[in-house]
Amino acid sequence: MQPSVGNGEPRASAGSDLGVELRYLKGVGPRRAAELERAGLRTCDDLLHRFPIRYEDRSRLVLSSELRPGEAAAVRGQVVSTGMRHTRRRGFSLFEMLARDDAGTFRAVWMNQPYLKTAFSPGQRIQLYGTPEWRDPGGLRLTNPQYELLGAGEGDGDGNEQEAGPEGLHSARVVPVYERTGTLTTKRLRGLVHRAIEQMPADLDDPLPADLRVRRRLPDRRRALRDAHFPPPDTSLSRLNRFRSPAQVRLILEELFLFRLGLQVRVEARTRERKPHTVRVDDRIRRSALAALPFRLTPGQKDALRAIVDDLCRPCPMNRLLQGDVGCGKTIVALLAALVALENGLQVAFMAPTELLAEQHYLTLRPLLARSRFRVVVLTGSHGARARRDTIAALERGDAHLVVGTHALVQQAVEFRALGLAIIDEQHRFGVRQRATLREKGRRPDVLVMTATPIPRSLALTAYGDLDVSVIRDRPPGRTPVDTRIEPESRRDAVHALVDRELRLGRQAYVVYPLVDESDKVDLKAAAVMVDTLARRFPDHAVALLHGRMKSDEREAVMARFARGGVDVLVATTVIEVGVDVPGASVMVVEHAERFGLAQLHQLRGRVGRGSGRAWCRLLYREPLSDVGRARLEAVAGTTDGFELAERDLQLRGPGEVLGTRQSGLPTLRVANLVRDHDIMDVARDEAERALRGGIAADLLARLDAGWRERFGLAGVG
Repeated sequence: MQPSVGNGEPRASAGSDLGVELRYLKGVGPRRAAELERAGLRTCDDLLHRFPIRYEDRSRLVLSSELRPGEAAAVRGQVVSTGMRHTRRRGFSLFEMLARDDAGTFRAVWMNQPYLKTAFSPGQRIQLYGTPEWRDPGGLRLTNPQYELLGAGEGDGDGNEQEAGPEGLHSARVVPVYERTGTLTTKRLRGLVHRAIEQMPADLDDPLPADLRVRRRLPDRRRALRDAHFPPPDTSLSRLNRFRSPAQVRLILEELFLFRLGLQVRVEARTRERKPHTVRVDDRIRRSALAALPFRLTPGQKDALRAIVDDLCRPCPMNRLLQGDVGCGKTIVALLAALVALENGLQVAFMAPTELLAEQHYLTLRPLLARSRFRVVVLTGSHGARARRDTIAALERGDAHLVVGTHALVQQAVEFRALGLAIIDEQHRFGVRQRATLREKGRRPDVLVMTATPIPRSLALTAYGDLDVSVIRDRPPGRTPVDTRIEPESRRDAVHALVDRELRLGRQAYVVYPLVDESDKVDLKAAAVMVDTLARRFPDHAVALLHGRMKSDEREAVMARFARGGVDVLVATTVIEVGVDVPGASVMVVEHAERFGLAQLHQLRGRVGRGSGRAWCRLLYREPLSDVGRARLEAVAGTTDGFELAERDLQLRGPGEVLGTRQSGLPTLRVANLVRDHDIMDVARDEAERALRGGIAADLLARLDAGWRERFGLAGVG
């Protein structure tokens, strides 16, 4: 949003008419303005695009004689008396009120809210909403009801007001309930939202095309904002709480429509770009690829490779996502794509999110290219200064052809002679800027992003909607599903017996913990402590520790020993979650499995079963186990299909957690929810395509203010 102008007067954001800063709204003082801004609410536009979390029907006004236990209702009356009562329980108090209406007296009690003694006084008119309960002794009472003082005045805006908004705003109607923001209660927020709505201009700009509103029978923007917060009396409460009232649907569609429109404009702009180089594939390159191939490709790998090579040969830059479950063989597909670029005189950058994964890729790719003329190098932050200087100089001269590295690749000092292909692994772990900076190291290079985290369709359409997508669903032949079971900690001895059996057969095991060191605050077993315990439990076998705090050369040495079979039991943290490939490992034990996310557990399980023999995964948990925790563990045990698990994970945790918060590239959606609103996303896509075909996209996007453009990645897009 736009800042205020130099003379201190509020300035509206271009095209929104709602850009007035909240600090200028009546009832918002400096302290509250700061609280609101910390929650991401700086302007009226921000506030009005923050939906209530639910709605309550407080319109059923009854007499006190009609109150029934367990039936929520609203009652209006006059305060007779109030008082504080302290209980035997330390720190626990009750604020009690006796009130009267035409049917007689009734009682209300608030627990641990002593500040209310200054809010009420005898003779005040009040309205209460809550669920009555029968107490013996004491009879019927309202416990912790919502209240509204009728006819009360307003205060100074920084904590001294009696009430916010006109009479009847908080009761006797369908009432919006907002998530608390700092010290701002839902009632205070309700009053602020009402003021913001009251001062909306009558001719509020509407970014949706008029024909779309008519065809979809949508209210205009001003009415939608008003009705989404303060619904008309005839609005269905069920539809409101499912976020499917006409007003809510219109605002959700508006946000998703503008997002999809911007996305498609970006895609069109990309297709107009031209690479400064040409990529061709001939028999010589095909022979080179076959020489590097260690096994036959699966049908899924072949399809993905064909699509990638077709993109490499096109005049516009590739922007493709390669998505696949753990163990499906994405790395070899990426290597073959890299070979095509290398054989055409181009350099390739392969960026991984962690040093361990970068080192693993380097150790995998280097021998596969050992017989070629191409030099493979590695660049990470922990390599010595001299080694880094030598590697950077080789890249700039063109003597190094393929570089595997971490975010060190995007440092300013790194320059390429002819970067033609950027491969980004586990790309959702990188920030948007890091990915863009790597692209800028070349002249319109082709970009291939990869993830081993299967992504639900609704998220892929949103987070990666401007990418072409290839999916590898099959696995290399000979691999059997991992036998996965959840076990309580009391079964640890039986699990260790399974590990012991496999070790005696010459196989290897992982034991994963959520922490490196023990914590006084969290009662969890820690890898650094338990490594000694496990060494005593398996005295005839080599036990080693691996975690992210170790130096790069130490980690590489441990992994190399484990890969060679010199380590039998690898005690680790989630540093091994992705990329680590040791075919001899047949057992995965996850301690405190309830502390891990569903996707993490699936990725950890993917470290075993990479050979041709049977493999086991045991998820040990500590009681008591929450319903969500049990659902997560049972989901992992119930299927090895990563795409099915991704859908379940999306339902359990939501889109931001699945992809890793803002780093994922998800747009900052304010009213839309990618899980709940997937059907509206489909409508938004169709309408955006219609607007693009009709030639009105540029005009619509030009009317968006800076805040909208920034949230949807449209800065610089006309």
